[in-house]
Amino acid sequence: MRLTVNGKRHDLDIEPEMPLLWVLRDELGITGPKYGCGAGLCGACTVHVDGAAVRSCSISAGEVRGSVTTIEGLGTPANPHLVQQAWIEHQVAQCGYCQSGQMMTAAAFLSKIPDPSETDIADAMSGNLCRCGTYPRIRSAVKTAALMMKGK
Repeated sequence: MRLTVNGKRHDLDIEPEMPLLWVLRDELGITGPKYGCGAGLCGACTVHVDGAAVRSCSISAGEVRGSVTTIEGLGTPANPHLVQQAWIEHQVAQCGYCQSGQMMTAAAFLSKIPDPSETDIADAMSGNLCRCGTYPRIRSAVKTAALMMKGK
């Protein structure tokens, strides 16, 4: 099976039923997407498949159509994505476990709705859970990222 992840093509000897999350973490050593609930309910495993946010624990490798982007491929330390910059500016992370999924959801959301309302942000981010309760800072960071994207 062949997958393109973060712009790099991988030929993998795996069963197509293997969850994408296991492929990323166990086969490719990409640890940004986290195992949370294992049922697609918490969002810790969120990645992009052709720009759309998907729960990597709930999609099999064989179902993937298009390129996969993880938090490692969203930006770089030298050139972070605007969502990552906003996260840093607002010091969103506490324990950090859910943050890669939060940022992947926010980035996919803002690519589709660049001028979101408060309700749009709340709706878009409601499927990603944070045990630390950083929701006010997440909303602020999403607003800042949207403004930064407008200025670009």
